[in-house]
Amino acid sequence: MHLFLSLRWRKHLDHNTVSALNWIKETGDQQSSSPTTKTTQKHYCDYEHQTLSKREQAEEESLFAAIQWPNPPVGKIPFIRSTDPAHSNFVIVNSHVRFKVGDQLEVSVHMKDFQGKPKQYGGDYIQARIHSPLLKAGATGRVVDDQNGFYKIFFTLLWPGEVRVSVSLVHPSEGIQVLQRLREERPDRVYFKSLFRSGSTSETTVCNVCLPGDLPVCNFTDLYTGEPWFCYKPRKLSCASRINHAKGGYQKSLLTPSESLFFQTDVNIKVPILPSGPDSVTVEPLGFTESANLDRSQGPAVFPLGYYYHDKWRPRTSWIRHFNKTADISECLQGKVVHFFGDSTIRQWFEYLTTFVPDLVEFNLGSPKNVGPFMSVDLKHNVLLKFRCHGPPIRFTTVFSSELRYIANELNGIVGGRNTVIAITIWSHFSTFPVEVYIRRLRNIRRSIVLLLDRSPKTLVVIRTANVQELGPEVSLFNSDWYSFQLDTIMRKMFSGIAVFFVDAWEMSLAHYLPHNLHPQDVIIKNQIDAFLSFVCPLET
Repeated sequence: MHLFLSLRWRKHLDHNTVSALNWIKETGDQQSSSPTTKTTQKHYCDYEHQTLSKREQAEEESLFAAIQWPNPPVGKIPFIRSTDPAHSNFVIVNSHVRFKVGDQLEVSVHMKDFQGKPKQYGGDYIQARIHSPLLKAGATGRVVDDQNGFYKIFFTLLWPGEVRVSVSLVHPSEGIQVLQRLREERPDRVYFKSLFRSGSTSETTVCNVCLPGDLPVCNFTDLYTGEPWFCYKPRKLSCASRINHAKGGYQKSLLTPSESLFFQTDVNIKVPILPSGPDSVTVEPLGFTESANLDRSQGPAVFPLGYYYHDKWRPRTSWIRHFNKTADISECLQGKVVHFFGDSTIRQWFEYLTTFVPDLVEFNLGSPKNVGPFMSVDLKHNVLLKFRCHGPPIRFTTVFSSELRYIANELNGIVGGRNTVIAITIWSHFSTFPVEVYIRRLRNIRRSIVLLLDRSPKTLVVIRTANVQELGPEVSLFNSDWYSFQLDTIMRKMFSGIAVFFVDAWEMSLAHYLPHNLHPQDVIIKNQIDAFLSFVCPLET
């Protein structure tokens, strides 16, 4: 169904559009059988018009509460009064105490501005870890904002020896305020395009979740999920002549000159905060029994969820196998069909397995490089691996329209069973949109997972979380770790209580000694794969 619509930027959809979306919900999306209410939060286009059940409304309010972030005082804060990591410092509380493995380590961080004056409010985004370089050991810390310029960071000491503390300012609170504004007011800062072609005539138009202006548009809203997507209508061609989807580019000049000062490399983006005093403690070992109990912690309050030791990831809430031999992977996957759905960070799993396991041979589907879909086959062990990217918004180079699939719809077409494995990640390409866009997508995926597990309970579903990445002034405005952290918080909350397993790529990338990278290096991917395969073929205990 293609409707020609006229949209105004950040204003209501016209009557025909609302009717069309309601029709889609009534016929293709059976999510709301109870009374519905509209969200009233300030947003644009379709997301001003979502109708939610009372349960969905309550969930959305809970999710917003979970990601609520402290704001600086009302009014513009000059750069000189913003957080300066060079003037700030951290102190290890009771650094003289004799620590044992399993003890809690507390670190106090005191933020100051560029004049060296103490900050009186919170809202800075901090990342922290403990590590022992010689042991290739590392773990993340839990940051608590006292909202007065002081922060507490709590670590669990998980291995013996000298343990160092590292703290970094990712963004000052004044920069976070800018990122929040961009998320709400400039969801168009990444734009997309589609090529329309009929015979020798072709046109390219801009596409997005919502489009500004009065020009006619093509409505590519998905009939089954209700996920909205629009392209400006070509002048000469019909909407049905669309042949592909691609990333258009990134908007420039998003910041005022004063705002740009909050995003400077080596000044206030992922800059280390130095200690005033010792930056390490010595940790004494425990007995064998005590160590075993420490590694098998239970409950939702466990933090961190894992740590590195000798460059190997050790989860604290489950057992892990390390698949160092290709034969072990082949044996684990024998007779299985593995579906990878998502973005390029889960495509890395497909690529790693295809490269590492000799019997897995990629079948050439003629798909565009790095886009897919891709498929690898191991005839000897009867293994099939498949990768497919998620539906728009997706910032890939070129995806054929016929290959634009929503994960929820793909899951609905899978029979499932004990030999079906599904791995999903979806986060990075949603960082430029209001969080309602992401919540809606996860709600559709979650519904399909619940239905799949209901009809085929032995199907294994694994969720790969987000990960940290290298940031600069430009990347921060589109893919900041703060955006990813917020989306990751939402994802974990929405999938809690469902029979899915998590590979914690966030902690695994933040705790490691390698530089942050959107696409982590092989040693980190190898640990992610070990965690993933440990769910597929659990260690017998």
